[in-house]
Amino acid sequence: MPSADPLSETLAALADPTRRAILERLAQGEATVNELAEPFEISLPAVSRHLKVLESAGLISRGRDAQWRPCRLEPKALKSVDVWLEKYRRFWTGSFDKMDGYIAELKKKKDKK
Repeated sequence: MPSADPLSETLAALADPTRRAILERLAQGEATVNELAEPFEISLPAVSRHLKVLESAGLISRGRDAQWRPCRLEPKALKSVDVWLEKYRRFWTGSFDKMDGYIAELKKKKDKK
């Protein structure tokens, strides 16, 4: 079933801890399916299914070099997540600034007593 939008597909792909671990590994450089499967206690077909989800979301790409099919991270796909999160960063920063101001106000009141 196709995703409603690319951001939803990206977030769904990132929701799985195995897929996040695969992306973390690929951030260090290209790797084969066998190399990516090493730290996990799951089958190669299961790892391949995870890779298909990541590839469908545009988070990775797979090349071809003879029989070697290296996987690589595609960081541009994470840009949409970063853009979406930016408005929440501004919210939290503003909230923390307000909280800092309130704490400073409480300290002043306490010092006056």
